[in-house]
Amino acid sequence: MDYKAMNAYQKNAIMTASPAELTLMLYDGAIKFCNIALTAIEKNDVQRAHENIKKAEAIITELRASLDRKYPVWEDFERVYEYIYKNLVEANIRKDAGALEEALGRIREMRDTWKEVMRLNKAGM
Repeated sequence: MDYKAMNAYQKNAIMTASPAELTLMLYDGAIKFCNIALTAIEKNDVQRAHENIKKAEAIITELRASLDRKYPVWEDFERVYEYIYKNLVEANIRKDAGALEEALGRIREMRDTWKEVMRLNKAGM
C-alpha cells in the first residue's frame, strides 16, 4: 500500500473540502475512533481504547467550539455535544462499552442529520 500517496490524497481532500464537508469528516472520524475504542475495550486493550476515546473527545470539543452562536439552534447542538462528551469521558474512565455505545449512537444521529441537511441544501430546498 502506498501510504505516501494515500496521505497526499487525504490532505488534498481536507484542503479542498467545504465547511459542511469538513464537519461531516469530523463526525466520520469520531465514529471511526469510537469503533476502534469499542474493539479495544472488548480486547481489554486499555491504552488503545484510551487513545481513541481521547481522539473522539477532541473532535467533539472541536465541533462544540465551531458552533455558530448567531443561530438559536446552537444551544441544542451544545447540549447534545455536552451529553456525548460526558459519555465519552465516562467510557474512558471506566472503559465502559455501554457509555461508549451511547456516545457513538448520538454521534451517528448527528452525522446522519448533517448528511440530510447537506443533501437538502444541495437540492436547494
